[in-house]
Amino acid sequence: MNDLSHMPSTAGHKLPEGLKRCIGFHGHLCPGLVYGYLIAKEAVRLLGLRRSQDEEVVVISENDTCAVDALQVLLGTTTGKGNLILKDYGKNVFTVLSRSDKHALRFSRKGHYRYEGEYPEEFAELEAAFAAGRATMKQRMRQKLLKALDLLSKPFDAVFDTKEAKSPEPPYAPLAPSEACTRCGEMTMATRMIETKDGRPLCIPCAEEEGLSH
Repeated sequence: MNDLSHMPSTAGHKLPEGLKRCIGFHGHLCPGLVYGYLIAKEAVRLLGLRRSQDEEVVVISENDTCAVDALQVLLGTTTGKGNLILKDYGKNVFTVLSRSDKHALRFSRKGHYRYEGEYPEEFAELEAAFAAGRATMKQRMRQKLLKALDLLSKPFDAVFDTKEAKSPEPPYAPLAPSEACTRCGEMTMATRMIETKDGRPLCIPCAEEEGLSH
């Protein structure tokens, strides 16, 4: 492997402030985070979004990758608020919905990634090392960095397809009182409890232990 000292680093590249916030939350720069950053910025542009304080914006992610963290930071969508819905299909697809105008867009990643950055030979060597299972941690980080910087330089339409989404608007996050499970005694949302034949409300783990399905 050639000397890596000349390869790009974040210190030598002016990253967008929004992406810096994403990195601060996520912990590092990687391609997956950049995918989420690109989608969030495009959704803001096309749908006229502001960061969601409550559930004004909804994201349905069909994966549980690093991209989700960027969407949380920039769009204000979280599982806790109920406006980040994870459907772990392993698909590089994200739907962003504006509740105010009931307008939703579906972003789907195009084909296989192809590096088009400044260091094609370096990247090819890193990819080969990664594929052979002999890449060092330093090489892995460099490969991620090169790919992330390359993605940032591409037009959005070269990375993602954008289509109108026809999926129905998801309901607001449910609110319900909590009750004690009659088996373990732990407080559980009443609407998530399972009632036995003799009328005992059980939490899902306790119900499963007693052979009940939910």
